[in-house]
Amino acid sequence: MEIIKGTKSFDLDQFLKKPLFAHLSTSSKEGPRESPVWFHWENDCIWITGNPSTNSFPGRIEENSECAIGIVDFDPATGKVWHAGFRGRAAVEPFDKGLAVRLFIRYLGSEENNWDPMFKRFLDDSNVLIRFVPETVVVRDQSYIPSF
Repeated sequence: MEIIKGTKSFDLDQFLKKPLFAHLSTSSKEGPRESPVWFHWENDCIWITGNPSTNSFPGRIEENSECAIGIVDFDPATGKVWHAGFRGRAAVEPFDKGLAVRLFIRYLGSEENNWDPMFKRFLDDSNVLIRFVPETVVVRDQSYIPSF
């Protein structure tokens, strides 16, 4: 993976440990599509869960593996704007409950019994994993001095 740093940058590995939203951009016959997703960074890949019956991005990835992911950590009170923009290829992989649990722990905490029941549906074999392998990532600290 080639890392392209702006004039101001930040630690990418620490950034990717945060429970931020990623925006997955894929291609379709109707034009580009964007999906906000939770993610897990492991083994130099971004992992995303999906369900082919309720999410359209697994099918788009099967048709065209080229995609992009943008992740932003933004705080208007401090002017913090950290952005990582990834370009690469993704693949639909068989479901791995252990990896999915590691993904959800980042957002929901380590006590699975305390998770909102709606997340239980994301932990069975009707789901898939998306493995995104970045070719390049642009890492930029675009923070500013807030005006309020």
